[in-house]
Amino acid sequence: MFDISATGLALNIIASKTFPNGFPVTEFADDADPFDLPAVVTATAAMNVNGDLVVFSSPQPILPTINVIPGSPADNNLQILFEANRAARGKRVAGDVISITATYPDGSTVTVSNGKMLSGFPGKSVASAGRQKSKAYAFAFQDLSATRATS
Repeated sequence: MFDISATGLALNIIASKTFPNGFPVTEFADDADPFDLPAVVTATAAMNVNGDLVVFSSPQPILPTINVIPGSPADNNLQILFEANRAARGKRVAGDVISITATYPDGSTVTVSNGKMLSGFPGKSVASAGRQKSKAYAFAFQDLSATRATS
């Protein structure tokens, strides 16, 4: 039997200047994927004029997205991180280098590092159902490391 439950997922986000000690994220959205690590292309294939397969690899960023409950402690910290790194006229940008460690219920971990926040929500959005929309925060990372389950 394989138990693939994710209940108990926890993230720890460290931002070099804004949150050097890090902060936990456990208040995940119920209407969007809590922590999405989309597929990364490892190689591109093409055919040359003579029908030969040509394959090449090039580095690709790792692009996770975190969806949290609006107004939660995680959202408040992510809002601070977003605002600190958002460029605007007359504003100093923090320039945080970010790492995120995801700890799964089976004891395995995934750490993405040497990254930047790409996007976030500058305020509260409302869905047609009459509730606040979950807050999505997107990142890009250069490096990834992982540990396997302990059991």
